[in-house]
Amino acid sequence: MELEDYIVALRRDGARLAEAATDLRLPVPSCPEWTVADLVWHTGKVHDFWRQMASGGEPDKRVEPEHPVDTELIKWFAEGVEATAEVLAGLDPKTPTWTWSEQRDAGFIQRRMAQETAVHTWDALAAAGRDEPVERELAVDGIDELLTFFLPPIPPKGLGSVHLHTTDGPGEWLIVAGENSWVVTHEHAKGDVAVRATASDLLLLLWRRKGPEVAQVFGGEEVLSRFLASGDLG
Repeated sequence: MELEDYIVALRRDGARLAEAATDLRLPVPSCPEWTVADLVWHTGKVHDFWRQMASGGEPDKRVEPEHPVDTELIKWFAEGVEATAEVLAGLDPKTPTWTWSEQRDAGFIQRRMAQETAVHTWDALAAAGRDEPVERELAVDGIDELLTFFLPPIPPKGLGSVHLHTTDGPGEWLIVAGENSWVVTHEHAKGDVAVRATASDLLLLLWRRKGPEVAQVFGGEEVLSRFLASGDLG
């Protein structure tokens, strides 16, 4: 995906999240112990943090936002979405910035903000009883991002391999757990377990928003369970 795609996605999904958050008291089933108000505040704080980093900030010098009263929360969030989109849209993806990853540039932040917002938009919609999919191209990109940056550094011992395959268009990944590292490739190959679903459902499965019942699972279901339990994909 290109920079403009991420900015479009950030604005679109930010607006969808705000629109879905009509009852701030509702629980968010996919984020235990959170209400919709907590979800909106969290997502807005994440936007604020990365907007500061993209503007040349450093984590130990960041300025924490003040928590708005509930009646102003959605307005504060929407204004933050637009401010973040404006900052990120004005940066070359190769601009050096602080990030926690090995990719220390604005491109990492531009992608991360689109992906973070997409998943939390699904959380807000689901809390309102609306299971609406993540846009397909963004979901495929999100799977790539997750497998690049969010797997644990060392794979679980003896895990084996997982093959992911989207059912609504192109998208395949073979994830092999080696002795001390992961090998992720885009190929049609047999894994110890194969998982087929739409791109959105695969992304939400990997982020533990949905269970394996949303997919067709062939082979070692225990391999999939161990894979999904690895790392910190909450």
